[in-house]
Amino acid sequence: MEKFITFLTVSRIIFAPLIFILIVFFQLFGFALLLFFFVAISDYLDGYFARKYDATSVIGEILDPISDKIIIIFLLFALAIELNSAFIAFVGALMISRDIWVNGIREFNARLSQSDRTKVTLLAKIKTSILMFVVSFYLLALFLGNAFLLFISDFFLFFALIISLLTGLQYTLNSFNLKNEESE
Repeated sequence: MEKFITFLTVSRIIFAPLIFILIVFFQLFGFALLLFFFVAISDYLDGYFARKYDATSVIGEILDPISDKIIIIFLLFALAIELNSAFIAFVGALMISRDIWVNGIREFNARLSQSDRTKVTLLAKIKTSILMFVVSFYLLALFLGNAFLLFISDFFLFFALIISLLTGLQYTLNSFNLKNEESE
């Protein structure tokens, strides 16, 4: 079961560039949306199976958030290119910067044997779910050629950005405030 769970996680990494190509080079938005649904469902299923069959692993804990980030980054880039959207590009850049910052904090905490300070939070999981929804909404809007849905998608993307920045701040405060309290 552990190999199947890892396969589901790795499949998101493999499908990310494929979906990017479908969007940017072929404008196959419907097919990209179907593949993205598979990716989103696989994200849910790998966590579900890992918990149900007690098949969690260190590699799974590391790869799962990385695969989520890879798929979201590829798709935000594809959407920014396809829609010629400075807004999506800027939001994507902010989210990538936040992710790099959080990964640095996680590395810092790991070196201090304090990895629990940057464990994935419920709010971070909600953020990932919202991002999956937002990307689906953008792809649906492109497939239908509906400008109003694109407009609504921008609002959801901004909401996801706010949550992303809040979780980054939460990880930062958990890491540095607790450290300062210990040294006093």
